[in-house]
Amino acid sequence: MKNTFAGIAEGLTDQIVIENILAGYFNPDIDINWLQPLRDATDANRSSNFGGWSQVFEYCQSTDFKEAFQFNEYIIIHIDTDVSEEHYNVPHRDENGEFTPEQLIKKVVEKFKGLIGENFYTRYEDKIIFAIAVHSMECWLLPLYYTDNKKSKFKSCLSTLNQALQRKEGFTIDTNNKNPEYYRSISMKYCKRRNLLELYKENPSFKTFIEEIQSRNIVTHIPPFDCHKRIIVWN
Repeated sequence: MKNTFAGIAEGLTDQIVIENILAGYFNPDIDINWLQPLRDATDANRSSNFGGWSQVFEYCQSTDFKEAFQFNEYIIIHIDTDVSEEHYNVPHRDENGEFTPEQLIKKVVEKFKGLIGENFYTRYEDKIIFAIAVHSMECWLLPLYYTDNKKSKFKSCLSTLNQALQRKEGFTIDTNNKNPEYYRSISMKYCKRRNLLELYKENPSFKTFIEEIQSRNIVTHIPPFDCHKRIIVWN
């Protein structure tokens, strides 16, 4: 029997946020088979800094990626766009000005098509769900803390999020050493379906991700669960 979802992400904290979003959307105990980075016993894979954009691209060009469709119904591919100009040659603007998040997402998808291979991508297009965060996953968390135009920001999202976290949660996220449990605590609010459906539209690239899921008409057959039972202990 195939897994419903497999996933490729830049890092552990991104995996955590995506897991809680899917839990809120489907309201079952969705089990995601994370292909990259793997969650094993090594210290490297427990680190929030393990992974990155280069590993995402590398995996999507691998034989393992192609074989993964034999065992998984859908594969989610996450990447942030903050370094797309400098590192993977997807600019943020052209002669007409800065791209909208929607325009930038389309350009990143085109990049992946080339890396994956046009023929293979066309064959499995309906099974690939992109989670492209413009410009970072922290942007998707802003609607949980802001009701003004900051909820739709896609620049300097971590610093904006930290302003709210300091006031409301009593902690902030260190840019260089992101605590996975902070991301679990914050994004768990999306486990409530009502919260998720009310807020996802407020941030443009988050909205695109949910619309990608909606377009698939995915049906799962897993009983409901309590998000608060999704506990992983990190040593």
